[in-house]
Amino acid sequence: MSERMERPWALMRHHAGWADVFHIESETADSITGFYPDRETVGPPVSYSVRAVLARYPTLEAARAAREGAVLEWRKHDAAVREAEDKLRAAEKAREDAWLKSLREAADVG
Repeated sequence: MSERMERPWALMRHHAGWADVFHIESETADSITGFYPDRETVGPPVSYSVRAVLARYPTLEAARAAREGAVLEWRKHDAAVREAEDKLRAAEKAREDAWLKSLREAADVG
């Protein structure tokens, strides 16, 4: 059995800061096929590029534990991100104000 199939559980990016547990049923060099066990309705198997896999785990429990640990790690940075966003909004406002001032001053000259 290959290393890849010995680790049939994967985390797939869902959105920023969150990953979904995915069970890999089969794979080729380029794609994986499987399902999401935590979704309310498990539909037919879906396929993705192997690049969609964030990390692989040997068990469902290991994948879930890694996901929860990663969420805690993500949250550690929330305050710094909010601070950076506040600074970005202030810088964008200063840029907008300077642009408008420049346009108005040019109109007064003419």
